[in-house]
Amino acid sequence: MDDRPEKTVALLRTDDLVVGHDGVQVCAPVTVRLLPAAALALIGPNGVGKSTVLHTLVGLLTPLAGEVLFDGTPVDERRSSFRRDVAQVLDDDAFFPSLTAREHLLLTARGHGVVDAEATVDGELAAFGIEDRADALPTKLSSGQRRRLALAAAFVRPARLMVLDEPERRLDADMRQDLAGRLASARDDGLAVIFASHDGDFVQTVADHALLLGDEECRLLPPGDAPEAMSGMQG
Repeated sequence: MDDRPEKTVALLRTDDLVVGHDGVQVCAPVTVRLLPAAALALIGPNGVGKSTVLHTLVGLLTPLAGEVLFDGTPVDERRSSFRRDVAQVLDDDAFFPSLTAREHLLLTARGHGVVDAEATVDGELAAFGIEDRADALPTKLSSGQRRRLALAAAFVRPARLMVLDEPERRLDADMRQDLAGRLASARDDGLAVIFASHDGDFVQTVADHALLLGDEECRLLPPGDAPEAMSGMQG
């Protein structure tokens, strides 16, 4: 029996979305129907356009053709309601350089109305294993620590949709497993998740479906088919 919240209407939707840079299309048109309490993985070799698709879905890039709808409304990343509802990790360096790790998370939590921000931040610092670096500036963190901080910033606040570009990148095996479990649990509690990944095990744990991007077509696969489809791809 599936105990997930009832899900009927797509939270994120696009039909035959064409994405690219400077007018140059990077992959076949993309169609997405992402409902609450569901997760979609974007898979494919390096350079096929996974990051470009994610940036377009959240309004950071303009589509070459097509439209992206969030909750029935065209995506506009300038809209406060969209920023409130959508947590994203697309860039490890999107930090305030003068704020420590803890201060960055506190600002994020308080800005999104988290009631007990201090306790929530302490919990996320511990969950991502960076509590001993809480008072360090981002420039003093390793690339792996910055990755963990970026992910903590996504979890420290409420959201209806989480958009992640290779969330497993630069994480050790235990942290990858922990993160996959957290995302699967949040998905079951109602969160919609869309992410790009090169990790077949991660995809199988988190995703309900995988969208294999290609130059000629984009194919929707069950997550169990992702490891074979991803075999031989460069990570």
